[in-house]
Amino acid sequence: MFLIDTNIWLEQLLNQERSLEVTEFLSIVPSNYLYITDFSFHSIGVIASRLNRIDIFRKFVHDTFIDGSVGLMTLLPSHMENLLTYMEIYQLDFDDAYQLTVMKDYGLTLVSFDHDFDRTTEGRKTPAAALQQFHATIND
Repeated sequence: MFLIDTNIWLEQLLNQERSLEVTEFLSIVPSNYLYITDFSFHSIGVIASRLNRIDIFRKFVHDTFIDGSVGLMTLLPSHMENLLTYMEIYQLDFDDAYQLTVMKDYGLTLVSFDHDFDRTTEGRKTPAAALQQFHATIND
């Protein structure tokens, strides 16, 4: 099961440099294996709004949650102590610590382009590496 970071979704939605890698990953891995945090979900909405691209947010919501079955993860106030600890230990900002807390507390693999996660013991996978992991898992 994969927790998909904000930058992965945005890479595809905004058709950025590595969007083909993201598209391949998202087209092969079933959506019920994918999760997004509420923080990422709302951040994508904010970014789409600032770019005056409400159309991409509408399509994202439709593809991800209505046609797809991507899980939406949230943290409760009781998780905040872990989040703050990860901020201190790994020198992460709030949004990265949020992702790390969800990943650790729910036993997910983080898919991200953000190198800040390389400082953590869990690390991260790029979409290409996560796809390899997925293939290895289903072939076992």
